Amino acid sequence: MKKNGSCLIPRHLLILIEKIPNAMKLTFLFLVISLLTFTAEASAQRVSMSLNNVKVEKVLSVITKQTGLSVAYSKQIVNLDRKVSIQVEDADVTLVLENLIADTNLSYEIINNKIYLFEKRSEISAPKISQQKKQISGIVTDSKGEPIIGANVVIKGTTTGTITDIDGHFEFEIPSNAVLQVSYIGYKSTEIAVNNQTSFTIQLKEDLMTLEEVVVVGFGTQKKENLTGAVSQVTSEAFEGRSVSNVAQALQGAMPGLNITQSQGYLDASPSINIRGIGTIGEDSSGSPLVLIDGMEGDMNRLNPQDIESVSVLKDAAASSIYGSRAPFGVILITTKKGKEGKLSINYNNSFRWNKSINMPKQVDSYTFATYFNEAATNAGAAGYFSAERLQKIKDFMDGKITGGIDPDPNNPTRWGDPYVYGYGNTNWFDLIFDDTVFAHEHNVSVSGGTEKLQMYASANYLGQDGYIKLNPETNQRIATNLKVTSRLNDRISINYGMRFNQIDFEKPTFFTDNMFSNLSRQSWPTMIAYDPNGYLYSSPTWALPLRDGGRHKKKTNETTQQLNIVVEPIKGWKVIGDVNYQIYQERVHEDIQKMYNHDVNGNPYQYTGFSSNSSVSEEYKGTKYLNVNAYTEYVKELGGHNFKIMGGFQSEQFWQDKINARRLGIIVDGMDALNATSGTDGSGKITPPTVGGSYDKWALAGFFGRLNYDYKGRYLLEGNLRYDGTSRFRSDKRWKLFPSFSVGWNMANEEFWGSLSDYISTFKWRGSYGLLGNQNTKEVWYPTYLTMPIEAANSSWLINGNQLNTSSAPGLISMTMGWEIVKTTNIGLDANALNNRLGVSLEWFTRKTEDMIGPAPEMPVILGTAVPKTNNTSLRTNGWELTLSWRDRLKNGLGYNATFNLSDARTKILEYPNNTGVVTSYYSGKDYGEIWGYETIGIAKTQEEMEAHLNSLPNGGQNAIGNNWAAGDIMYQDLNGDGKIDSGSSTHGDVGDLKVIGNETPRYLFGLNLGADYKGFDVSVFFQGVMKRDYYTGSSDFWGASWLWGATLFEQHKDYFRNDENHILGMNLDGYYPRPLFDTDKNKQTQSRYLLNASYIRLKNVSIGYTLPVSLTNKLKLQNLRVYFVGENLWTGTALTDLFDPETISSDPAGMMKYPMSTTYSFGLSVTY
Repeated sequence: MKKNGSCLIPRHLLILIEKIPNAMKLTFLFLVISLLTFTAEASAQRVSMSLNNVKVEKVLSVITKQTGLSVAYSKQIVNLDRKVSIQVEDADVTLVLENLIADTNLSYEIINNKIYLFEKRSEISAPKISQQKKQISGIVTDSKGEPIIGANVVIKGTTTGTITDIDGHFEFEIPSNAVLQVSYIGYKSTEIAVNNQTSFTIQLKEDLMTLEEVVVVGFGTQKKENLTGAVSQVTSEAFEGRSVSNVAQALQGAMPGLNITQSQGYLDASPSINIRGIGTIGEDSSGSPLVLIDGMEGDMNRLNPQDIESVSVLKDAAASSIYGSRAPFGVILITTKKGKEGKLSINYNNSFRWNKSINMPKQVDSYTFATYFNEAATNAGAAGYFSAERLQKIKDFMDGKITGGIDPDPNNPTRWGDPYVYGYGNTNWFDLIFDDTVFAHEHNVSVSGGTEKLQMYASANYLGQDGYIKLNPETNQRIATNLKVTSRLNDRISINYGMRFNQIDFEKPTFFTDNMFSNLSRQSWPTMIAYDPNGYLYSSPTWALPLRDGGRHKKKTNETTQQLNIVVEPIKGWKVIGDVNYQIYQERVHEDIQKMYNHDVNGNPYQYTGFSSNSSVSEEYKGTKYLNVNAYTEYVKELGGHNFKIMGGFQSEQFWQDKINARRLGIIVDGMDALNATSGTDGSGKITPPTVGGSYDKWALAGFFGRLNYDYKGRYLLEGNLRYDGTSRFRSDKRWKLFPSFSVGWNMANEEFWGSLSDYISTFKWRGSYGLLGNQNTKEVWYPTYLTMPIEAANSSWLINGNQLNTSSAPGLISMTMGWEIVKTTNIGLDANALNNRLGVSLEWFTRKTEDMIGPAPEMPVILGTAVPKTNNTSLRTNGWELTLSWRDRLKNGLGYNATFNLSDARTKILEYPNNTGVVTSYYSGKDYGEIWGYETIGIAKTQEEMEAHLNSLPNGGQNAIGNNWAAGDIMYQDLNGDGKIDSGSSTHGDVGDLKVIGNETPRYLFGLNLGADYKGFDVSVFFQGVMKRDYYTGSSDFWGASWLWGATLFEQHKDYFRNDENHILGMNLDGYYPRPLFDTDKNKQTQSRYLLNASYIRLKNVSIGYTLPVSLTNKLKLQNLRVYFVGENLWTGTALTDLFDPETISSDPAGMMKYPMSTTYSFGLSVTY
């Protein structure tokens, strides 16, 4: 690093900066400007109050509410119960403080937006016997080693002392035999004997009773003790020590009612999210929650998790109704970090990660595989696929007696034969294609600081990940920057500005898709070779060649967000607030398909067309713009214990989207993968028109909103909300809708009759709410009540002059009465804090009813001549409850420990659904969502006699409705309706045959358990997450193994099947889990109780161990803080589910099939603050 030149930045950082996109450079430009414009000038704070004979505590509370200044003091010094009278109008706060401390031994200072009250300093009276004095110094920190600003440090028994500065440092002269008393608001006071020491590091412990928790809610904040809606919140601690790729992964299991499900382990995969279970089954309707980042809609998974200050989840209508029709199924409010008063601090932290795949299938050897396939064929009455000669060659190849793995095609000796027919190799395709362990790393730099008038926070984050594909690795890179500047121009006006930029670059092989996973296990037999005898990669069709040589898929996205907030306070208690939020999002996807080549017996290449006969280049672009304007005002007033807060305003949202795509065949030169470098010809040389498409769409939303909050002495609480929304998605007569909600609360602990109980239970609050919201959030079709005429290019089924023509067709009918889904929510809750706030309890019960969902079209006469339009005709109801228990304490020896447990449950019943046929396996009125209908299984017949006896007990048809040729090793089904046969009737109400509800795939009793402790710089946290009850059934070949010749596989887990042959290569197995393998029949694979999987699980999601260096050491290193840590993610899973599947991803598409694996992650890193 240069010291004498003009550059203080390392060369490798300069190179990195040169590669930073312009939007990020703009962020850093703002950062520099902010640093240069810091000012130390303090602004005056003015207050108005008319208080007679009230406690000092009340005056301090009014000052805090009107000025935003917090007050720091020691209860040992300040008498909060002393009565005073103060009458001022628009007076400087210092005048009030002078009156407040008149005739006392107190003094005050205002530092860093805090008022510090302390005893007046005075010289110690000269003693009769001279005492030796000495100069001492030290630092006061909290339990995490962070400096405490403004702590009182006094000599016990005197008024001589000082307060700590911005670094937590103090220094003054004392007698050598003195005892120090150290105190600060929110912490327990401590005493230190000086003795021979001259330097001190003093750590204060939290006094939990004095801490007040503030929760972020819609358009503002509220004290948690005054909340009447259902709101859960986590702070930045939830993201510390987590080696995750996105925010949603860190939130999984953190709060009750917030349900996050991993889709797959793809590098770019985003988990699915809902609040309190299923919200809607309406066609094209979205039941996802609204996600707001600093008040603006955004994608949480594009956000740098380390930028987050807090996350609030608004779960009932009372909490979320202020956002109207954009939030019928809850809101996730993410607040990012902002600058704090104090000297500039710079933090750098990193994480180096090693990811190991979970639940990667274990493929069997070739000989076992071939034997199993032959057995499945012969059990079905067919000849075995693998001849005795071929079986012997497979065995000889495995034993090393022969090489090659494939023979030439006898009908064309210059080409290798079809590996399905002539292959005798032994390939583990999963080991060939996938790596076992991959690397990732993350780096984060943040800068924070400021003066009383201007504060700034800025950060830059980089995440680099490698994927498991070995042959043509996939990569994911995220760059994210954030800048927030908060400024107070004067006593009346504040201006806040925020800018975020992020860019994600994701690359993978073109043929690496869900389709690969659903076909890999059935197409890639272990008997097939990966490399031909000459060493060339060979496909027929196996996936190694297309993954390596088939092309590249590249997706680049970037998002820039600008946010401006202006707050004007004409008089104390009245604020006028304006927000302007603007976002630009751009997405470009490039995909090329390359020609692939096999090689003949002589090593000469020839084109392989099994996956694609054409080379091509595709380009897609999507750009969006989003503009959100909020204008609202609020007024706060207190009248003799009656507290009022009223808010009203207007919100508008506009969204524009344009898309364009093009595809052209015929890459001319390998490596030049651009549209204008293609020939426009297919693999046979025929000229083919390019495919071009595009669209332009927009929508708008406007809403008026209002909220009234009232409480009387914190005992009786009331909140009412109104939202009047209009959407462009519906016709004018359906466009506007009014949505009201209200909630009430009663904090019994603030009642006078509670008395001495308050020493043990400080909060005991009942609350209830009811609200009505509307859902206009459609997914694909933004304007469902408008007709569009389908137009297609060159797709006619006839030719004119040898060319296909463009076509159009008559549009279908639509229902002009289509309108809002209506969501009605009722919530009842109880909150309690006890034992000096160490114990916290929160309990919720809720019911949510969704009406007028878009369902199947009603029946009409066929004379209509076209499809009947769909309309609002379905409804459902979700009932559930949530529980949160927390404990936080610190022992006398300094050990701090905490535990938080949350548990939730929700069940959904479909109340109305048109089902004219009455089929029970579809939706119907009265159905519990997630029902699994199937047969009850008696078991697997171990002998032919047992099977014959079972069939003889069914005289009216046996099990013939399901299949025939029943034998030992097949399933015996229970005759539930006693009609002497096994069948499903018509599978309709009143005629279900022997079917019954055997389970439900809805996840039940979702839980999270977080345990933590810290001691003398060491900290450890452990987080468990899981589902206590869930049923799952799948008919996929990945689970069953044998299905049909070209749709079957065999993994190690499948080897536990019925075998009644002592000479079998796997041995006899009369107690096998699976029935005997059979091709070309599903008779043993009917949905049934025996193979209903238990998908409940508990997973050790995170273990974090860290050590923070003592302040005395970091001071010597000229650092504020230094922490090193080790983190493990997904370290252990307890489940009864087969390890073919992961319980978190089992139901995501393709359902019941192999998925891209989840990862166990081991990481370490450091965090250093300068």
